[in-house]
Amino acid sequence: MATDYDAPRNNDEDKEAESLEALQANRGSNTQSSSVDIEDGDTAEGIDLPGADLSGEELLIQVIPPQEDEFTCASCFLVRHRSQIALEKDGRQYCSDCEG
Repeated sequence: MATDYDAPRNNDEDKEAESLEALQANRGSNTQSSSVDIEDGDTAEGIDLPGADLSGEELLIQVIPPQEDEFTCASCFLVRHRSQIALEKDGRQYCSDCEG
């Protein structure tokens, strides 16, 4: 069934529940659970804040320098294969994506 998103969303039944008294009455009669589903990644240790001091952190991956058949694009700074060099200007190399 197609939905008309331009049509008003409120019908006669919703208007009755919109009054402040009706909402307060519904709120008092509903027993809501106060428990929150927290995943392991949602803890404070899993969140990096901007400007946080990360000097005590260790790098857990091995950084491999560019190989002889690779170059770093002077525009997007991505390491690419030499077959993707599209322009070399003033000693700088540009990939085919950035050259255009």
